Amino acid sequence: MLTVLVDYDSGNLHSAEKAFQRMAQETGAGEVLVSSRPEDVARADRIVLPGDGAFPSCRRALGAFGGLFEAIEEAVTIRARPFLGICVGMQMMATWGREYQDTPGFGWIGGEVVRITPRNPALKVPHMGWNDLVIDHSHPVLEGLKTGDHAYFVHSYHFRVDNPAERLAHVDYDGDITAIIGRDTMVGTQFHPEKSQAIGLRLIANFLRWKP
Repeated sequence: MLTVLVDYDSGNLHSAEKAFQRMAQETGAGEVLVSSRPEDVARADRIVLPGDGAFPSCRRALGAFGGLFEAIEEAVTIRARPFLGICVGMQMMATWGREYQDTPGFGWIGGEVVRITPRNPALKVPHMGWNDLVIDHSHPVLEGLKTGDHAYFVHSYHFRVDNPAERLAHVDYDGDITAIIGRDTMVGTQFHPEKSQAIGLRLIANFLRWKP
């Protein structure tokens, strides 16, 4: 069993790699590999796409690695390999990103990524720190997680989904913010599970055990 964390020069993968390696060892989920090679993605049993920074720059960076996005798309949309997008890696699953400029996303889950606009203008953006999850729909990757559990966020834009059934969890920041999305063999978290202590590690373990 092989889980590939996709490296496309968009963020520090060290903490994510350590968290996935730890939970893979604890769950017997096999090897965790950080790679930017399309051939590694093609042979992966599970794929994780992290992302830090702005939507347009992350989308360009991923496209700059020849054949990498194509390998991800084939593995996920054709061969139904389980996929986890983290932060901007989740946002790029959308139809559009509206950060700085209109940028096409993967189009895997309908919706757009727009700036956070709390009703109270005194609230700071970016939305940064711990917030309480509200579980909207059950999912195997959320086993053992419940409403009120804390997750760690750092972002200024959020995913506004077209289909409410594909929003698995949200948080309140004087307005709803999508926290977890999912359909078929795809899930995404706006928060960083590798920085969310026991709850994040539980979600990672669930993903590594998930057999859609």
